[in-house]
Amino acid sequence: MNYSPLNLTAFFTRQGQLFLAVVVFLAAWQNSWAAEGKLLATPGVFQVEGAGGGGLVPWAQLGGYATEDEIAATAFCSRAQLDEFDLTVCGAGVNFYDRTEITVAQQRFGVFPLKLDIQQNIYGLKTRLFGDLVYGDLPQISLGMQHKTLQDGKIAYLLGAQKDSGTDIYVAASRLHLGALAGFNAFWNITLRASDANQMGLLGFGAEHNHRSINAEAAVAIFLNRHLALGTEYRQKPNNLTLREDDWQDIFIAWFPNKSCSLTLAWIDLGTIAAVPDQRGWYLSLGGYW
Repeated sequence: MNYSPLNLTAFFTRQGQLFLAVVVFLAAWQNSWAAEGKLLATPGVFQVEGAGGGGLVPWAQLGGYATEDEIAATAFCSRAQLDEFDLTVCGAGVNFYDRTEITVAQQRFGVFPLKLDIQQNIYGLKTRLFGDLVYGDLPQISLGMQHKTLQDGKIAYLLGAQKDSGTDIYVAASRLHLGALAGFNAFWNITLRASDANQMGLLGFGAEHNHRSINAEAAVAIFLNRHLALGTEYRQKPNNLTLREDDWQDIFIAWFPNKSCSLTLAWIDLGTIAAVPDQRGWYLSLGGYW
């Protein structure tokens, strides 16, 4: 079972195809009722666990264009295609007054050789503590959590995991510097995550002699123009199980045609997953903002 990274019909689930049609319609018709008080692209895109941010890393900014007197909604579907695995994620979120973000997402992880389908639900909460992404002396600082639950933990327990659910806690700092790099806007984010998740929780949580650890995540990007950003992310991973778990990285390009949608394409390197080495491939994510 193999998909071309640009074959959208195979790339998304049936629900994702419907979502794709809705977002394309919104892109053609820039709605007037959406929350859109922020600068274009400043909310970032959609992270694989549902939070606002990049593809691999949650950033400090909240999803959606809501300002302090607005409520914004977001929804997305993403697909990662590797040599031996695939991951489909769909989710939605609400940004309350640019202060609190609540998200929900479902991951479906396919293991080709064993014809397995592992599903995980993720419930996220992020709050902006202080600072601002663009203005003022301090970067935006946010505190977040992601509670994850496997729908079936049998595989995780067979591999030595202690639990089939767990909660990640993270703090993130983000800043967008206008015109800072030869006239181009430059962005950076640093995230520290406390987690005992094995492969993001898809292989359970913890192990007999390994527990929660602090892991660093980072992202940088440059805006080639108002609509197009090019960047990279790095995510340090716990290594709880006897199976090797490598850090993750990507190189992405994100397109923001307007404040209704975004499209992200990335090359990803996830290293060894479940003892299968050299897992590299493509990632595509489509999101809508209301």
